[in-house]
Amino acid sequence: MLDFLTGKIADAQKNYIVLDINGIGFLVYVANPFRFKIGDVKTIYIFMHIREDDISLYGFEKIEEKDLFLRLIAVKGLGPKMALPMFSTGSVAGIIDAIDRENILYLTKFPKIGDKIARQIILDLKGKLSTDKEENNNDFSEVTEVLESLGYKKNDIKKVLPKLSSNAEVDIQVKEALKLMLK
Repeated sequence: MLDFLTGKIADAQKNYIVLDINGIGFLVYVANPFRFKIGDVKTIYIFMHIREDDISLYGFEKIEEKDLFLRLIAVKGLGPKMALPMFSTGSVAGIIDAIDRENILYLTKFPKIGDKIARQIILDLKGKLSTDKEENNNDFSEVTEVLESLGYKKNDIKKVLPKLSSNAEVDIQVKEALKLMLK
């Protein structure tokens, strides 16, 4: 099983990129292939989908996107080709928020996601993803304290935490959060 691939972007088409790794071109389906610049060296987190008649690679720039994708394709009736387009216009935080708030309108705006599948996503994943998010937020406890002391509300803070660099120093994380809050 593959976890990630690092290589040069050799091509970008309508729904996939070709990742050149030592002269071997890997066709990887991605949500928004035109985000990638041909010639850039990138690490792409990979999900390998194996069926009787097909082996496909699905790629993500961030591990959080891949993790959410894996949770989404576990939903009955939602396959990789239906789940991938959700990441072209929706963010991880936005999708999780929509699921937790039972926002069917947000979910049905994605291609091939109808009312029935949106309800199934909510039924299967509501509350399960927010637990993961809260565990990740524990890493940002100092950032949360600083932002609360500046007068920001917990709900507003929780929305920006998933977008922060997890490896950065606290002061850099606070600066990132403030920039996001001001937008």
